Amino acid sequence: MSINIDAVGYECEPYENSWDERDVMLYALGVGASTSELEFTTENSIGVDLSVLPTFAVIASGRPPTSLWTRIGQFDPAMLLHGEQYVEIHSNLPTAATAVSRTKVTGIYDKGSGALVVTETVTKDKGSGVDLFTLKSSAFIRGEGGFGGERGGPIKAVELPPRDPDLVITYETAFDQALIYRLSGDRNPLHSDPGFAELAGFERPILHGLCTYGFTARALLNEVCDGDVGRFGLISGRFVSPVYPGDLLSVSIWEESEGALFRTETQGGEIVLDMGVFRFRS
Repeated sequence: MSINIDAVGYECEPYENSWDERDVMLYALGVGASTSELEFTTENSIGVDLSVLPTFAVIASGRPPTSLWTRIGQFDPAMLLHGEQYVEIHSNLPTAATAVSRTKVTGIYDKGSGALVVTETVTKDKGSGVDLFTLKSSAFIRGEGGFGGERGGPIKAVELPPRDPDLVITYETAFDQALIYRLSGDRNPLHSDPGFAELAGFERPILHGLCTYGFTARALLNEVCDGDVGRFGLISGRFVSPVYPGDLLSVSIWEESEGALFRTETQGGEIVLDMGVFRFRS
């Protein structure tokens, strides 16, 4: 097994992904939207136009070609964990489109116990050429550290204000939440197969980190943006602990002039999404 630090700066060939109304509604259901959010979950309600949840961007970008990870090196995929996720929206996402994306390796860091690989994806609408969104993501590969690389990283610590949060929004995840979310593309059996989850050290299948991310984004959209997708600009955060389907997710929000800071916890007070930053679209 080895990590190729020379992969930093590598950009894969452009790749395409298409979606339609069914895909955006299925994603919305997967991150907990329901009858109170018909603008995201139905396409034929009287007086309601279908809109797209901003964090659908993590689905809309599609998957980069395997050449990207081949260039990064050889490692056991089971040792890869999603570390951080950043989504910046440039234009409201269309309910149906074909997008063209490019993904670049922007950093590889030696964390001792593992390697932190950071990528950036820029996505445009194929038909119009309009910039849709930019994604930045970090993946921690356990057991692949110690190669002598830079030990830093791209995410700076976020210090929360020394006061109670201005808002605390709590959502309940369903016991079958992961089974719904996986239909948007991530079929990792860690989220569906009890036997596989047990082998990975969990008592039962866990929820996708990006599903927790979507629940959190809904809270920010509904409460900080008053449900207006046009005000939703940027969301970033660090995944800390797993969530089990059926858990409660409480999003603590500290409002600021340019957006908000946030943190998401389970009913037991365990932090699951930290270092949260939200910004309005400029």
